[in-house]
Amino acid sequence: MKLSQFDYHLPPELIAQYPADFRDESRLMVVHRDTGEIEHRMFRDILDYFDEGDVLVLNNTKVFPARLLGTKEKTGANIEVFLLRELDPETRLWDVLVEPARKIRIGNKLFFGENDEMVAEVIDNTTSRGRTIRFQYDGSYEEYRRKLNELGKTPLPKYIKRDEEEFDKERYQTVYAKKEGAVAAPTAGLHFSRRLLKWLEVKGVEFSEITLHVGIGTFSPVEVEDLGKHKMDSEYFEIPEEAAAIVNRALDNEKRVCAVGTTVVRALESSVTASRRLEPKARWTHKFIYPPYTFQIPNAMITNFHLPKSTLLMLVAAFGGYDLIMRAYETAVKEKYRFYSYGDAMLIL
Repeated sequence: MKLSQFDYHLPPELIAQYPADFRDESRLMVVHRDTGEIEHRMFRDILDYFDEGDVLVLNNTKVFPARLLGTKEKTGANIEVFLLRELDPETRLWDVLVEPARKIRIGNKLFFGENDEMVAEVIDNTTSRGRTIRFQYDGSYEEYRRKLNELGKTPLPKYIKRDEEEFDKERYQTVYAKKEGAVAAPTAGLHFSRRLLKWLEVKGVEFSEITLHVGIGTFSPVEVEDLGKHKMDSEYFEIPEEAAAIVNRALDNEKRVCAVGTTVVRALESSVTASRRLEPKARWTHKFIYPPYTFQIPNAMITNFHLPKSTLLMLVAAFGGYDLIMRAYETAVKEKYRFYSYGDAMLIL
């Protein structure tokens, strides 16, 4: 398929700048693949679609405060550093993105905090905006990471046109987040409240927790018309044995296995055995899913509404069927659903 086939018109006012007042009170579009029916519900109504023995697969990654605001040595120019990946805890090396990149050169020192509590030196250029930097901090590793978290800000996506507010620290994080390492939230999971998870548990629904640390590549644009030539950034995932066992038991019993988010889908589909069961694994994946694609593990999916021409929309179209999903997006615009990270949700059955 071609990139241009995944374009659609989105009025800017439908891009959610704030989350719903309560997590489980966002809207929910339910898309039925077998009939083509589209329902309009509230997110808490997912209780009506899952029964005892069904499984929700959750991504328990935790967003860390990856956005640092600082100044450049000598000139005092304001700079922004976006932490991508810690390369070596011992030497405190990181892969980062910098703004404005043209002013940040090898050997420059960068200062963070009101009293320059943290200093970093630029070690290497990796891409036009990418740099490798080394933090210089005399304390222990634990103290250094704690200081980084204090100085960092929630890495809200650029399409949220406002500064971070205090509530973002909690709301741009799932209630089941455990393993720190993501620079973007697995947004389908943001709709789950603790009370909704408890209601599902009481109903007999099981939860399988995997980890995929969402990278900045989730926002990277596709720049080729021929999708077969696009290369995905790699992301690290872990599927524990217990999580795989829960999923495989549900598949054996012909129950629903619902992937909560595109990150979960990518992890599941990157770890499939020859007998179409989930394999426990910890590794990197650069899997790119777009139509046509035959899914091996999930048979239901919860997701948000994604950017035009994005790899996330392509994955959703592969799962729900291209024509049906593009019709659902047209309906979402017409019905004024809220889009992107803090927006509404879609359940595909």
